[in-house]
Amino acid sequence: MTPACKLLKAKRISYTIHEYIHDANATNSYGLEAVEKLGLQPEEVFKTLLITDGKQFYVSVLPVSHQLNLKKVAQALGCKKVVMADLHDAERITGYLVGGISPIGQKKRLKTLIAMQATSLEKIYISGGRRGLDIGIKPDDLVSILNASFADII
Repeated sequence: MTPACKLLKAKRISYTIHEYIHDANATNSYGLEAVEKLGLQPEEVFKTLLITDGKQFYVSVLPVSHQLNLKKVAQALGCKKVVMADLHDAERITGYLVGGISPIGQKKRLKTLIAMQATSLEKIYISGGRRGLDIGIKPDDLVSILNASFADII
């Protein structure tokens, strides 16, 4: 059981587990691999990205079918400029491996923005904390457990 699953269970938040066999050669888009292997729509599967303003790190959660708009993220965070975090920093800070970074159960809780598109869905699928494991969760429950905000970030 991953830290994400343990935290959800401890907080008694309803979620579903969706596992698949991760292809070690599929390194370009872990999210699209989940879409394909779980038979979901790209708009339902969300990726977790770490960004930084050079001082602090932040989390963005958005559909795998979209790209993060760094200008919109900076505006939503009240920062002048943000950039994508280095992969090694992302792993070190979250405690998860790239391709399996969950927004839930990270080593340290970071300010998190979730794409507004999640509000139109009953359930979204996020990484469960390892490659080949996704969690189905209600967007409002994700906001609640992370103390996150919905924002226009794509």
